[in-house]
Parts: sequence; C-alpha cells; structure tokens
Amino acid sequence: MKVLAVETATSWQSVAILDGARVLARHDQDAAGSHAKLLLPTIDRLFRETGLTLKQLEGLVVSIGPGSFTGLRVGLATLLGFRTISQLPLAVVPTLEGLAWNLRGTSDLLCPILNSRRGELYWALFRWTGDGRLERVVSEQVGTPVMLGKSLTESVLVFGEGWTVEAPAIRLAVSSTVTIIEAPDAVMKPSAVSIGLAGIERLRRGEYAETGISPLYVQRTAAELKYEESGGMSPVALRQERIARKVKARLGA
Repeated sequence: MKVLAVETATSWQSVAILDGARVLARHDQDAAGSHAKLLLPTIDRLFRETGLTLKQLEGLVVSIGPGSFTGLRVGLATLLGFRTISQLPLAVVPTLEGLAWNLRGTSDLLCPILNSRRGELYWALFRWTGDGRLERVVSEQVGTPVMLGKSLTESVLVFGEGWTVEAPAIRLAVSSTVTIIEAPDAVMKPSAVSIGLAGIERLRRGEYAETGISPLYVQRTAAELKYEESGGMSPVALRQERIARKVKARLGA
C-alpha cells in the first residue's frame, strides 16, 4: 500500500512516502513556525524523487496530536485538501502513538513525551504485545514534569523531545523503586515513517478519518491549573483563607 505520511505535531517536520514497510522517500527538518511555508514544497520534492503522483497513492496518513496547535492544523488541513482532490482514504494517528512506533517490537513499557505549553508535557504509556500489537496502557496525559514523574510506577523506557528538555525534573519526581531507561537519540524525534506504518494498519482495517475530523488537543482545564497554582487548595478553602486574611486585617486596624 503506497501512502503519503505527514508529521507536523512539533517543530520537527517529517514527511515520507511508503510502500508498505518500504520507505520510498522521506525528508525531515526543523520547521519551527514554518510548517505552512515548508510542507507543500517538501511533499512536491518527494513526489519528484519517487516519480509518483497523488493519484498513484492508495492512502494518506497524518499525525493528529497532541502537539503544536499551528503545526497540527497545517498538517491536517493539507492532507484533508489532498483527500478532497484525490478521494483517497485518510488515516489519522495520535502523535504519541506514532512515537511509540519508533520503538516497534521493544519489550519495555514505553513512555513517549512531548512538550506542551506553560512548561508542561504530554505523555502516554504503551507496550508492544507478543503478537506485534501496540497496546495503550495509559491514554494521553498533560501536566508538569513532577506530575509525570510521580505517575511512573514501574520500569519504563522514556523518549521524545519532552524528555530531552525536562529529564532532570522528571527524574527528581520518580520514585527510587522505578528504573528509568533512556532511549537512543535516533528515536527521540517524531517520524513520518512511524506515523505511516501505524496509519497503514488503520487503513487496512478500514479506519478512515471522518469528515469533521479535528486535531487531538489534550489540555488541562483552567480549574485544574488554578488548583495546582493554589498549592492544592480547593476554591472553597481559598475563599475561606482570603476572608480570614481580610477579617484579620480589619481587627488589627
């Protein structure tokens, strides 16, 4: 099955054309803030390298998030446009799941990690089964490095740009009973090849993106952020504290 696969969920843009497990062409580059300018020229370049046209493909695959809002919109909108023109089936792959495909066949528990906004991280847990299936152990999460570290309760292989940036803070929060294994540098970045391989499985199962598909945004609510900023105090407790301070100030006046 020949597919065009696009990964724009982070500042690292990756595009590939695959024929099943065989990579016909690929291009990876740092595209921070420039996905809209770089994506179409990169796709054109791969079509020229392979001698293929859009009509000769059998499917389209794109990373759906979580990740950069702008990058996700550019990637998804581009392939939705290609789908409209070509009527090819489109598969969408969660970005963290695509990262887990970087380490396909690994026996360790996998924890791919991406940067979010406000110094927070996205993460999930996956495990490859003995029959070659990727099992989702914990779905997409978002939170601070400390929250991630405290959530790890067994030995795990960590990787991704979020780990690269926040490794010291995550390690400090991890229990001494948990073993952290760092993956090789070669698998730290999102890959259109991995997205493509995961997407081909979806296409073969008939799991096509619906008409109204939108990026997968995983964000904590404003209430959760306020709760953390308050040091874990409920809104009622915060109000009681404020009233107590005001009363104390008045009595002392």
